[in-house]
Amino acid sequence: MDNLIDQLSDASFMRDALRLAAKAFEKEEVPVGAVVVRGGRIIARAFNQVELLKDATAHAEMLAITEAEAAVGDWRLNDCDLYVTKEPCAMCAGALVHVRMRRVIFGCADERSGAAGGAINLLQMPGLNHRCEIVSGVLREECANLLQTFFKARRRENAPDA
Repeated sequence: MDNLIDQLSDASFMRDALRLAAKAFEKEEVPVGAVVVRGGRIIARAFNQVELLKDATAHAEMLAITEAEAAVGDWRLNDCDLYVTKEPCAMCAGALVHVRMRRVIFGCADERSGAAGGAINLLQMPGLNHRCEIVSGVLREECANLLQTFFKARRRENAPDA
């Protein structure tokens, strides 16, 4: 029964992350959304803002981590879970290990540059001081469809006129 409850709450929090990813899409950002949960409550919400802020580090995960640290009053987030629509990159995975995030739950994998098991797995690297529990594939199709729709539109916009 606990596993079913976990799956239901994981899907619920991922829906919140998907809503944020849709906001990123509207702002012509790569549509990735993230929420940080502590004690069953969302304490941080963010979406990609790389273009908006002209900051390569303004990924949804990084912005959510900063907001969660402020909410907790500490840089350690060891009793928190991150829900993100796409597998974290190496930069974000490194930050997640550093803040000691308990769980990282993501929607769709990124086999080319994902750092939670896609290309590499920084979240569970034996030599590091912390390992995050990973749950992948939560609302995978919805998360992947949003990204695919975004990038198809981008390719159409950038295609030379025939």
